[in-house]
Amino acid sequence: MALSSPGTDGRVVLEISRLHKSFGAQRVLDDVSLTVRERETVCILGPSGSGKSTLLRCVNWLEVPESGTITLSGSQVGWNESGTKPMGEAALARMRTRMGMVFQHFALWPHMTVLQNVMEAPLRVQRRPRAEVRGEAEALLAKVGLADKRAAYPARLSGGQKQRVGIARALAMRPELLLFDEPTSALDPELVGEVLAVMEDLRHEGMTMLIVTHEMAFAREAANRIILLDHGKIVEEDTPERFFTAPATSRARQFLARYV
Repeated sequence: MALSSPGTDGRVVLEISRLHKSFGAQRVLDDVSLTVRERETVCILGPSGSGKSTLLRCVNWLEVPESGTITLSGSQVGWNESGTKPMGEAALARMRTRMGMVFQHFALWPHMTVLQNVMEAPLRVQRRPRAEVRGEAEALLAKVGLADKRAAYPARLSGGQKQRVGIARALAMRPELLLFDEPTSALDPELVGEVLAVMEDLRHEGMTMLIVTHEMAFAREAANRIILLDHGKIVEEDTPERFFTAPATSRARQFLARYV
């Protein structure tokens, strides 16, 4: 049974405050702040180069911001508990298991089978019992419709199948939050639907998700909130109904006229 819809008073899972990130002289994120609450699906939209993927990579510290804070269920990401020095690699690896990441280009290990890809992080990072991890991994592969591919290697899979393995791999860590970085942009059009269907199922089950996407119809249907990012700034944040039917800013109207 799906969980109840999230409310504005739900528990805060992710809080980003005044985040800045530059590459050389180029400012990519400029004072970005946002909150994601338990069971919310938040979709980040914006033109290419607006900073969307960089924002997600900062959330799990694949990119290190110059300033600002990121907290996951009250724990600061990238810094120790007192906030005085950077996390060690082992602590950072454990933190990342709490927020599964689904990448644009799959990022599967080519020398491992589908089942091994899903089992690797729970075994190596969380050090959970092998029998427990295997049982959960097989259940997750069945959940994403790939039980019959558990012994296959990534090279033998379609793009849609690879991305569904990526989702199962992220879920295997029992994350509090799932991050999706344009999960359908590398797929042939006929394969997009199978990945979006899995994401829709996760939404109904109450998974907390932060999604960078170009799939406007999915964002309109699935999101609780839409965030429009442009030149590293949040220029509009609203419900899908208001964003798509009555955008408040001229920049949002320009974006919708071009992309919808």
